[in-house]
Amino acid sequence: MLRVEGLSFAYDTESVLEEIGFELGAGEVIAVMGESGCGKSTLLRLLYGELPFVQGSIHWKDFEIKGPAYQLLPGAPFMKYLAQDFDLMPFLSVEENIRKYLSVHYPEESDRRAEELLQTMELVEHRNKQARYLSGGQQQRVALAKVLAQKPELLLLDEPFSHIDHFRRNYLRRNLFEYLKQEGISCLCATHDYHDVLPFAQRVMVLKDREIIDLRPTRDIYEHPARFYTASLLGEANLIPIDILKSYASTTRRIIVYAHELQASGKSGMEVVVVESFYMGSYYRVKGMLEGKKEIFFNAPAALEPGKKVFLNVALETINKRLPI
Repeated sequence: MLRVEGLSFAYDTESVLEEIGFELGAGEVIAVMGESGCGKSTLLRLLYGELPFVQGSIHWKDFEIKGPAYQLLPGAPFMKYLAQDFDLMPFLSVEENIRKYLSVHYPEESDRRAEELLQTMELVEHRNKQARYLSGGQQQRVALAKVLAQKPELLLLDEPFSHIDHFRRNYLRRNLFEYLKQEGISCLCATHDYHDVLPFAQRVMVLKDREIIDLRPTRDIYEHPARFYTASLLGEANLIPIDILKSYASTTRRIIVYAHELQASGKSGMEVVVVESFYMGSYYRVKGMLEGKKEIFFNAPAALEPGKKVFLNVALETINKRLPI
């Protein structure tokens, strides 16, 4: 188990993280989310022992991670860290980059592991190609295979799919997180893409203003977001006064409503004027204006004509389960 208590860090005099505390269980995946510059990468580097922290403590089971002042090289045998720079040996082949982290004392096991990782990351056809000739996405896949080679107990991933083509990304996500689940590997994954989060992470940690503002099970944090900021990280969200959604409501407090939860009607509901429709494949994301000044986003099965008036409704169940802002 990873245990972090009261962790704080600053670059010179600029505070980046303050009083960070959480636990990561065996085999658990926690996604770390937040806007650029919120400290996601810094947190991973602190956990890996690359940066000196001002105060607090980091433990993996009984092992204490103290930072660069206490050990020459960051990391530990039980943990691996995939940074946004992939740290590959450019003149070695794909397979050689992976095999560097496999035991030479058990050649049959190393052969099996190398082949397994090449297949998992879809690198078989590139096995003999030097790393310097790979695309950014291919290099990222080699880096993923490399950090998995020795079956770490704890894996730290920083935007692990950012360079990978979209058509391949979904397959690799499923492969990677299924592998972590089978091997019981704990993982902290910093990401800006909620597709990395919703199907695979057991919990979501949200960073903002130097602290953890939310840390809950994934489904709970999605269905009951406490803040608009959190909801906007997990999908297209709107913040709407309840009395506009339901005219009989006696409160003007606002609730969070995702775009897919707004249903268009031609007769009654919250009146908006269509501004533009964006083709999303199986549906259209429509931008509308509420009362001529507030943008509202909702989904529709077909494009809507700009200037058209539509009425939007939200299920009472959705209204009732959302925490008021």
